[in-house]
Amino acid sequence: QVQLVESGGGLVQAGGSLRLSCAASGRTIRYYAMGWFRQAPGKEREFVAHIKWNDATTYYADSVKGRFSISRDNAKNTVYLQMNSLKPEDTAVYYCASPALQFYSGTYASHRDYDAWGQGTQVTVSS
Repeated sequence: QVQLVESGGGLVQAGGSLRLSCAASGRTIRYYAMGWFRQAPGKEREFVAHIKWNDATTYYADSVKGRFSISRDNAKNTVYLQMNSLKPEDTAVYYCASPALQFYSGTYASHRDYDAWGQGTQVTVSS
């Protein structure tokens, strides 16, 4: 049974940085694409970033492109989200997620593309 545990959230001033971690157990992420989503109060969960399983190609939402970076450490079975130049509108609960299938290379920007989710970590950016 896969378990994803996010950490690294917190309160930061606008312009600051945070690095989120997502530690996986029960699934060897080396063979899985991974994604990050976020959900602000009263809003739908939205795509943030995705990293492919094979060549580490990455994809980002336009709102975070150039500021956020997703990476993976297969030896640690962990995925990261480095967030720089944070803005108040980045405030949300951040979730990591994994698709159901190994070697998945399909669509990635919908929450329906993923079957395993972490519990989320709160990121609050003050102005």
